Amino acid sequence: MADAHGFLKVIRRKTKYRPVSDRIKDFSDVALARDEAKSREQASRCMDCGTPFCHSGCPVGNLIPEWNDLLYQGRWEKALDLLHSCNSFPEFTGRLCPALCEAACVLGINDDAVTTRENELAIIEHAFQTGYIKPRPPESRTGKKVAVIGSGPAGLACADQLNKAGHQVTVFEKDDKIGGILRYGIPNFKLEKWVIDRRVDLMREEGVIFRPGVYAGVDYPADSLVNDFDAICLAGGSREPRDMKVEGRDLKGIYFAMDYLTQATRRLEGAQYPGDSLIDVKGRRVVVIGGGDTGSDCVGTAHRQGAAGVVQIELLPKPPAGRTEAFPWPKYPMILKTTSSHEEGGERLWSVLTRRFTGENGMVKRLDCVTVDFSVKDDRGNPLMKEVPGTDFSIEADIVVLALGFLHPVHDRLLADLKIEFDQRGNVKAGPDGRTAVDRVFTAGDMRRGQSLIVWAVSEGRRTASEIDKYLNGH
Repeated sequence: MADAHGFLKVIRRKTKYRPVSDRIKDFSDVALARDEAKSREQASRCMDCGTPFCHSGCPVGNLIPEWNDLLYQGRWEKALDLLHSCNSFPEFTGRLCPALCEAACVLGINDDAVTTRENELAIIEHAFQTGYIKPRPPESRTGKKVAVIGSGPAGLACADQLNKAGHQVTVFEKDDKIGGILRYGIPNFKLEKWVIDRRVDLMREEGVIFRPGVYAGVDYPADSLVNDFDAICLAGGSREPRDMKVEGRDLKGIYFAMDYLTQATRRLEGAQYPGDSLIDVKGRRVVVIGGGDTGSDCVGTAHRQGAAGVVQIELLPKPPAGRTEAFPWPKYPMILKTTSSHEEGGERLWSVLTRRFTGENGMVKRLDCVTVDFSVKDDRGNPLMKEVPGTDFSIEADIVVLALGFLHPVHDRLLADLKIEFDQRGNVKAGPDGRTAVDRVFTAGDMRRGQSLIVWAVSEGRRTASEIDKYLNGH
């Protein structure tokens, strides 16, 4: 490392956000960009640790110590080359990844980990701002054509790699714009959409063909895909939402999180939703069921739309504030996460089971809940959920958002017509190489592994692209 003692001289500086009073008035990025001098200073904290465990935490295998060193030295272009060699979209992961690498950072054993995610973002944004990133189409074409179904992070990563290998790639997206969950599942205050457009424009100039508004299997039949392309990659994500089968679920005013977030983003782009189709939380009491990142996104969105109050409830117990014996270094710790949305207000409750929804005139008005306990375990050590007697309570609500995750990909016409097999969880069945039982059909991302992180989607897309390339070339 250029400064072997940087970690002794420099403390970690957390991400800085715009003031709450300002940011809840709009959907602009909540984070403040770090200047280049601070980025280089933070990169100096990356130690010459011998065995960099950050590699074990990063799904894309980022060369973290190497490009941190280059960043510290101010060798931005070389740092970007190393960063791009493993990660197709640092501008996405640098904003959205939960930084699995930082949890495994050796410095984190007895100090604060290196700000790896922000360092990554600093490198890629410097490259765009200085014009180092330019369209670099392949020098030659193989004559092979690949269809990528879905334009989320897995599909885009797969398309990017295959295009670089010289294959002609067409990306099909059923939504009106490219980006998948990045476009409509992530609020603008975490990922402004010009970031997606900038990368898509670059890929288009490099030769990738994008076909938004085309529902593969419906608008473009499965047999046509098979006839027109030498290989197909299914990267449609995991979009079948997990529901709650409790009394009162049929009341109006209860929505799935992805429907709510998608509509919020489309409204910012000028879309109109007449009558009952509008999910209007202004001046209303909102309850978000689900304590994960998607639930947090719904909380932040409700704040910006003028909700009268927001309560987020979670079935599981409140996580500890720091590492416990159950999650020793370098495991990713299940600890309490307070996001920028939580800092903006609202109430958070844990160990809450929703027994029923109660309404008036067909509209939800209340959640009847009870506190649960997970301290008792079965013979195999698995925690058992027990209702705590005498802890019944209610939460008033005008709008309820279900942020309970996803079960598996939507089993639509395309998958049926291709005769795709599913695993026990309902995901597309495929081997480690992403190859399905159907000839020339591969899969990547959440469609194969189930609901997961964006960084895993990028990793899967790149890996499957490599396997498709081997299949098309014969080596």
